[in-house]
Amino acid sequence: MSSHTPAATLTTVAVFPEGSFLENLAVRRDGSILITVLNRKEVWYLPAPRAELPVEPMPVHTFAHMTMGIVETEPDIFYVCTSDIYTTHESTLERLDLRDWTPGTAIQPQPVLEFGEPVGALNGACLVAPGVLLVADSIAGLIWRVDLAEDGMSATARVWLKHDSMAFDPDNPLKPPQPGINGVRYDSRTGFLYYTSTQRELFMRVRIDSDTKAPVGPPEFVAGGTMSDDFCIDENAGVAYVTTHREHTIDRIVLRAAQDPPARDTVAGNPFDDRLVGPSSAAWGRMPGDYGRVAYVTTDGGTTAPPPDGIIRPARVLRVEFSSPDGT
Repeated sequence: MSSHTPAATLTTVAVFPEGSFLENLAVRRDGSILITVLNRKEVWYLPAPRAELPVEPMPVHTFAHMTMGIVETEPDIFYVCTSDIYTTHESTLERLDLRDWTPGTAIQPQPVLEFGEPVGALNGACLVAPGVLLVADSIAGLIWRVDLAEDGMSATARVWLKHDSMAFDPDNPLKPPQPGINGVRYDSRTGFLYYTSTQRELFMRVRIDSDTKAPVGPPEFVAGGTMSDDFCIDENAGVAYVTTHREHTIDRIVLRAAQDPPARDTVAGNPFDDRLVGPSSAAWGRMPGDYGRVAYVTTDGGTTAPPPDGIIRPARVLRVEFSSPDGT
């Protein structure tokens, strides 16, 4: 990993109550943002970050279990993955219909699916085709395929792929134990699904059949050596921006298999930046010109793993403006 002048500009968009673990996010068409807060079992709302920053976060709903991945499947229809990570491993997919929702009003999610065996703990999720989601299971060490019904009110799930690179080791010495497979994102331009495996320090990919959406061939190694969490992909530039939760950085990875050495650069967090403590996920903004340049990143402030100075900060949502891979 190279050490150089950071190639990203960070701005605080919102500050959350201390001890919050901001897990995942989805940016809406109007620029507002939905945040899953894992340890509070909640989804929160951020107004669109405009000129006046920071904005004030607002709780939307509290679920029965920890909130993980969140995916928009059609305009203002979102699905939230929830899991009881530590005991029963009960895991559900919940539908949020925000088409007529006004911030500050109550909303009632619709449960659409309860996962069966061998579910462990759901994590990242992405849309790979209309009505087809792929969901990482960090404890079972696999990816689920979820097929939504035509009306989106029910769904079926089956194991899509299980591989050693996704495995979880409960006896790993890190505390708390780190996930196996974690984040998943689909590159529609090349037809590859990319995923991180945190405990194994891997960034991998597997090709998806364009018709059946089934995996084609075994997963391929792309990069490794850091405890990657989640990421966003710039399909135009052929790079991913990856959060390294316990290492407090954002890395840029070129999307080519079996690089020697892997083409990885730290673009934020080296040197240490006390705003970027425990980065967990990233999603592109949706305003004109945002894609490939402006992303929003969630953090936990060091709640999971304090930074080198031992100081836990408030969790944040950050606006991150990247330079292009050529430095412009």
